[in-house]
Amino acid sequence: MTRLAGSSKLLRAMNESAALAHLLEPGMLTRADLRKLTALSTPTISEVLRRLTDAGLVTVVGHNSGRPGPNAEIYAANPDAAFSAAISVRDIGASGSPSVAAALCDLTGAVRARLESPIDFLVTDPKTAMLQVVVQLSEQAGVPAERIRHVQLGVAGSYDTRTQTIHHVDVPGFGATGLVPEIAEALGTHVGVDNDVNLAAVAERRRGVGRDTDGFALLWLGQEGLGLAIDINGQLLRGARGGAGEIGYVPLYAPDDTGRKLDLQDLFGGAAILDLARECGVSGRTPAEVVATASALSAGDFLPRLADRIAIGLAAVIAVLDPWMVVLAGPIAQAGGETLRGAVATAIQRAAPLEGSIAITGLDDDAVLLGALDAGLTAVRETLIGAIRDS
Repeated sequence: MTRLAGSSKLLRAMNESAALAHLLEPGMLTRADLRKLTALSTPTISEVLRRLTDAGLVTVVGHNSGRPGPNAEIYAANPDAAFSAAISVRDIGASGSPSVAAALCDLTGAVRARLESPIDFLVTDPKTAMLQVVVQLSEQAGVPAERIRHVQLGVAGSYDTRTQTIHHVDVPGFGATGLVPEIAEALGTHVGVDNDVNLAAVAERRRGVGRDTDGFALLWLGQEGLGLAIDINGQLLRGARGGAGEIGYVPLYAPDDTGRKLDLQDLFGGAAILDLARECGVSGRTPAEVVATASALSAGDFLPRLADRIAIGLAAVIAVLDPWMVVLAGPIAQAGGETLRGAVATAIQRAAPLEGSIAITGLDDDAVLLGALDAGLTAVRETLIGAIRDS
């Protein structure tokens, strides 16, 4: 008898999580719609909706009067049932100081608050800064802080989940051991951490040119650093210690070379782009401005020379991973647009006998912040569905 009761409870939870999953995605469904989507009986769907409504996860948002008989109630996920915050921590760039971009979304993914602010992490420790940012989002959106079920951090570094430590990060204080658990305790909620380029790939998969591909490699061309994200059928390859994709560290010299030791960062990182621009007589304060200027002029040898450098890094990526597509992303890729994409595609053909489709990012907003929102929202939804299954 116990086994039957347990099976009945599990089946009920599975039914509820399936219905909630459908309401979270398309939303605005009637009982009949849910019955067709889940293949559950009408009495079962009615009971599932009752339990989800009582739990505050689903609400009636209207009535369908376009059918014969009584008006059918239209259900949707309750947007206020849970919230997720996203924080993109940026390293020292053209602004001369670290900054954060942050946003808060509800259970449907609608953004309720958004802010951007410089933060001096030499004065304000990371835990205090993250707490202040979440409080600001909460106040701006008029949402109680305890309703925020997840905070997703995006950092220019790699996160080792085993030690809960951020590596290869230049922002003061963020490499401290134990920092992430301390932030989670201070906020009173779960905190997720991921590499900023990985989060950009999450956004590209959900919102950009990666939506309809089996997989892609995303090369991040930032104002300062480089990065690579590897999407395999919608799953990101993070590596054993979260360090997969740190392409800027790839060396470009022979072991017995007595000259300067170079890596990819020295070839087409932000500082290298500015040096190349000076050689070619292209003006601009930042690497993105330089590339935008050169792309608009569509003349001179700056873009072909930059593309040749980028092609060296991409040749290694394509040779090892053979991705369906390589996406050029980040501020420099956004600035260069289709002109840069075309130059890189041509350079790849010259560099190596490799096949690969080169695309430019489909996002014109802050890709890291968008990806952090998407990742956080997924985590919240999975937590709610998991709670239903465990209840």
